[in-house]
Order: sequence, then C-alpha cells, then structure tokens
Amino acid sequence: MVGLSKANGRPTQTRRGGRNNPRRVAFDTLRAVSADDAYANLVLPKALAAANLSERDSRLATELAYGTLRAQGTLDAVLTAASGRDLTDLRPDLVDALRLGAYQILWTRIDAYAAVSTTVGLVKGAVAPKVSGLANAVLRKVADRSFEQWRAELMDTPRASSGLDPTTTRGRLAFDQSHPEWIVAEFESLLPESEVEAALAENNSAPQVHLTARPGRITRSDLASQTGGEVGRWSPYAVYLSAGDPGRVPAVAAKAAGVQDEGSQAVTLALTDTAIEGSDAAWVDLCAGPGGKSALLGSLARERSARVTAVEPAAHRADLVRENTTDMPVEVVEADGRRWGRADGADRVLVDAPCSGLGALRRRPEARWRKQPVDVAELSRLQRALLHNAVRITRRGGVVAYVTCSPLWAETKDIVDSVVAEGHVEVVESPALVSEIPDTTAGPYRQLWPHRHGTDAMFLALLRRV
Repeated sequence: MVGLSKANGRPTQTRRGGRNNPRRVAFDTLRAVSADDAYANLVLPKALAAANLSERDSRLATELAYGTLRAQGTLDAVLTAASGRDLTDLRPDLVDALRLGAYQILWTRIDAYAAVSTTVGLVKGAVAPKVSGLANAVLRKVADRSFEQWRAELMDTPRASSGLDPTTTRGRLAFDQSHPEWIVAEFESLLPESEVEAALAENNSAPQVHLTARPGRITRSDLASQTGGEVGRWSPYAVYLSAGDPGRVPAVAAKAAGVQDEGSQAVTLALTDTAIEGSDAAWVDLCAGPGGKSALLGSLARERSARVTAVEPAAHRADLVRENTTDMPVEVVEADGRRWGRADGADRVLVDAPCSGLGALRRRPEARWRKQPVDVAELSRLQRALLHNAVRITRRGGVVAYVTCSPLWAETKDIVDSVVAEGHVEVVESPALVSEIPDTTAGPYRQLWPHRHGTDAMFLALLRRV
C-alpha cells in the first residue's frame, strides 16, 4: 500500500488491560469509531491527554490508530483470508484488535513477534481471555507472509466480507490504496488517469497541521517565528506547523491563531475578497459549527466594521462556535440553516455545507468506510436546500460562497448548476487569492486537491444575487 507511514522506534510493551500505553489508546480509539460512530480526530486527542503518554508513545498511538483506520479494508481482506472466516461472525472488539495487530505486522517496523505478543495481551485484557488463542493463531498466520505475498495470494480471490475485490483493475487499486471501490470510481471520473493513484495515496498520508494567524491579533510572520513553522503557499494567514501539539502554541491558546486547513482559509477569504457594491456590514456563516471559518470571518469583520451571524442547529457545536469567536463581532444563532433568516438581509453568505467529507480523508480516515453512494444522495438534498436559503437571504448584489470539503460532482458542481439554472444568481469569477492557485479550475468553479495543493479537497463556487 502506498502512503501509509511507518511507526518509528522500538515497540512499547503493552501492560495487559492498562489504559496508559499506546496500543490500548489506539485500540480504545478504534472501538469508539466502530461502536459509537465517533471521529478519531476528536476521540484520540482526549485519549492521549488522559493517558499522559510520552511524546514518543503519543506518536506511536497516533500512527497505530490512524494507520489502522486508513488500511481497514485491506486489513479485512487479509484477516478474512488468514482466519478463514467472515469477520462479521467474530465479535467486533476482537476484529478491531486483530486489525490493530495486523497493521503493525504488515506496515510498521515493529517486530512481528512483538506485534503478535502485545496484541494477544491486549485481547486478554481488553476483549476476553477466551478469544486470545484465536487472536494468536490468526495473527501468526498474518505474520507468515509479507504484505506483497498476501497481495499476490489475494489477487485471484475476491473477499466479499472485506468489501474489496482485488481480481479487477479497480479492485486492485482499491486494495493497494485501501479505499472502497465506489470512491476509486469517483476519483477516476474526476481526475486524469495519471493522477488517480497519487490522489488516493495522498489520502493515506498524515496531513501537516495548518494554523491560521487571525487578522488583527497576530501576523503570519510572528506566528511562524513563534512556532518555528513555515508560512503557507496560498493563504496570507497560513502557517504550517512543523511538529508538536498545536494546542500548546501560545497564540492558539490565546485564540490569536487557530487550527484551520489552508484550503479552508482560502475559500473563506474568497468570499470576503469578492468585490460588491453598496452595504457590506451583514455577513452570515450559514453552517457555522465548529467555528473555524466563523473565527476567520469574525477577525476580518472586526477590521471592516462588519458583523457576522453564525448559524448552527446543534447546541454543542454552537457552543464551539462561541468558544472560537470570543471577543469578535459574531452572534451565534441556534437554528436550521435551511429555514433561518430574513429575505434580502445579508451582504455576504458562506455556505460551508455538510458533506461526505471525502476531501478530508487524511484527517478523517474512517469516513471512507462509513459513507455509501446513498449517503451522498441524501446529503445532496440538504446541500441544495441550504444553498437555496442562502440565495434567499442575500440581498441583490450580495455574494454567496458555496463550499464543501468534497470533490464529488453530486455535492459540488451539480448542486450549484441546478441553483444557477433557476436564474436568481450568476457565477462570479474567484478573486486572485484563489484563481492564481494553479490547477484549481473546475468549469466556472474552483477545486483544490491534497495531492496537488497540500490542502483538503475544498470546492468553491461564488455566486452573485441578481
């Protein structure tokens, strides 16, 4: 598999059942994702803090959790062959432990014997002693072959329970890059053939942390100096964090800076950089939670004597927006963005629509296994309703930015095209900040890609109410 990183250093021995070791932290994260539909990027930081691990063990736990989630489909194909069973016949917590062990065996520098031994110990303490023998037998069989040998064996054997069929050309690519075949098919329809594998491989890489220097609070150069990071390529406020916990950056702790993907910054700034005539004081973030874009809008609004209304239906996410926008001209409203607002009342509206998240698989590796094409169809209806309402609440001459973290046409181009066809808006060319980023043109719209730009796959359409 291309792009899955290697865990460094000697393995830390698992203390059976103990929660203050990296393998147990990784396992607990996998269980939260599998059993509770949790997001690893939200669960893992809390688990690391609670376990009080060393920096080295924190890196190991992060690699094991994220790597196992990325590789899940490929791991399941190998485990199905090694066990001779449909994995759905096994208890789910045992399957998560087997995935964790198999990932260490096949894709890290951890010694296979140590990977088997520590995983069996984990099963005894965290799953059930009675199934530890099965875990030992399956993982030993996994360890009998390298990844390349397993791949060769599986090329002629479809594994329905894993969701991957390596006997087809697309199935082999899905197996090698550990993506569901329907996502591979979507990428094949969106990208030149020469880029598809690189795009899938990039989803298996650990993303660099991007910070945003909030205007009026800290400059990008000062933030780069404070962190030892590198200034971004595309956003005038972006800094790439070279290493370390962003929560420990003084500017982040003081809310003078925030963690925000550079692509997210760029599409937000495209809204505020687009020229409009007349009033420019009423801005709306129609899908505000958890508040990263609202905070950037609020910082800019403070400098331009504008105010932002941040709309978020979920109370806990609305609280996150409030926390992110303290001391900014931002009012948080708990409401449904499909129905909220007075007609013709806003000058600028951002619609960061809920989506499949397939543009951020580096950060949310579990999303690839959760989503199905039917989910995209359901999301499309929500996205279209949000964009319709955004147009309704925007005054004539005002601007709407429709944004998603997905490259799929069903969530991007198709949504915007259908609204434009109704005749109430016209497409606006992106300002220089976005239009000068190379290889982003997607018809009259803009599409960023991780493998091209180092950002999430953010889509942007700018529309003017006419």
